[in-house]
Amino acid sequence: MQREQIILVQDTWQHVLPIAEVAADLFYERLFEIDPSVKALFENADLSAQKGKLLQMLAATIADLHAPATLFRDLEELGHRHATYGVQPEHYDLVGKALLWTLEKGLADIWSIEVREAWAAAYGLIAQKMLKGAARAEMGDDYVQAYRNGLR
Repeated sequence: MQREQIILVQDTWQHVLPIAEVAADLFYERLFEIDPSVKALFENADLSAQKGKLLQMLAATIADLHAPATLFRDLEELGHRHATYGVQPEHYDLVGKALLWTLEKGLADIWSIEVREAWAAAYGLIAQKMLKGAARAEMGDDYVQAYRNGLR
């Protein structure tokens, strides 16, 4: 991400915070509208708690955009966990679409091509790192650890 994009994402996030709960509602409604089958992933989850987790993850990620080492590690771990819940690579595209749609609705007065591109870049980074962690889950942690240690 470019420095200007990071600033745009962090600045516009400040406008989301006052409407965060509504934004989380809109996000999940849109996600389930885009692909109703995704709702099955949340069968055993408290959706209210899940909305809070989404907002916390976004806040932490946005705050750490200037600290990629920590951010990348955390996102890879998050992707690893999501893979164990049944999240598939194709779900990341759906989430990106729902997120950008939600932000466009919530930030209507300040939404622009530049803001959209900045958020798309931020989400692209999030998805890329989470998918890396998901791939680790698919290969198995023991194999990955052995590979990292030079044993394979």
